[in-house]
Amino acid sequence: MSVYGIIADLRREQPTPAAMQTLDMVVAELGRTRDNLKDAVATLSDKPLPPGGKPALDELVRRAREAGVDDLDYGPDPYDKPAVEPLDEGTAGIGALLVLTSVAGLALAVAAVVIGINAILHASSG
Repeated sequence: MSVYGIIADLRREQPTPAAMQTLDMVVAELGRTRDNLKDAVATLSDKPLPPGGKPALDELVRRAREAGVDDLDYGPDPYDKPAVEPLDEGTAGIGALLVLTSVAGLALAVAAVVIGINAILHASSG
């Protein structure tokens, strides 16, 4: 059984508002700890629980410990940072061409502005 299965059972067995709010807090922390109940409960120990929510949390921890799903470790988060890939010559060449065309476009834009301003100034004075 998974941690979420245990939580679903507890929601059916203890439908009190305090238990529901406490289990909602646990689910939110499980999302941050990548389903590690031990870490989620440690984080929740610093936060105030709804009055009467502690028994639901204790029962969840007890059942998860019995099922062996209280301290899961799925390794580092694969979505935390993208994998670093080596830069091949073709990609570097395409990047260099993009930089050169961008710089050339900016140079042409600046030249067009300077020529336009110069033409306006000379047309007004003549």
